[in-house]
Amino acid sequence: MTSQPTFIDEFSRAVTLDPATTALVVVDMQNATGNRNMGLGKLLAEAGKADSSAYRFDRIETVLIPNISRLLECFRAVGASVIYITYGARVPDASDVTSHIRGIVSATRNIEGHAEHDIVAELSPRAGEPVLNKTTMGAFRSTALDTLLRARGIQSVVTVGVSTNNCVAMTAMEAADLDYGVVVVSDGTGTDSEAMQNATLESLRRLWSRVMTTDEVIAELQAS
Repeated sequence: MTSQPTFIDEFSRAVTLDPATTALVVVDMQNATGNRNMGLGKLLAEAGKADSSAYRFDRIETVLIPNISRLLECFRAVGASVIYITYGARVPDASDVTSHIRGIVSATRNIEGHAEHDIVAELSPRAGEPVLNKTTMGAFRSTALDTLLRARGIQSVVTVGVSTNNCVAMTAMEAADLDYGVVVVSDGTGTDSEAMQNATLESLRRLWSRVMTTDEVIAELQAS
């Protein structure tokens, strides 16, 4: 989707990517809601509703995983920070998760110790790459992400993952309010429909973040 210029563009923060001060934040790429054969995908298939999630999982498999893999390779090659975010419960009844997401956490078995909570195999973290678990939609509210970023001298974050309109957007907005430069990767994020994807990106590019493609992020990092 190509956005038409608007008056708000001149007020939007210019964000540039320097490997020394930029982190890739991979949001919620877990089996619970990112694997067609587990968690949400399995739940819907068993209920005869697999078609309702076809867009989501097709995009994850054919767009997100390949592009996030490329971004991980690039960030690691240039020595930039990579941080993973997961969401889910630490206790069996999910009582430690905020009530508005407790239902989906429980239904998809997104609880530490279950395979559904794990990051999808294709995007597994490497040794030394932090994995922070959140119990809210936004990554800053219930993790030490802000502390970690500031300790590493990070000034800008590049966000990828799912879902664009929920946890990715909330994390991006929190980051902007904490004065980080924010990039949301258009072809490194996904949700349940193209309309929802495009509407969220259109909103995020208005003051909250710079919206870039995977190719654009890689080119800018390599040029730096």
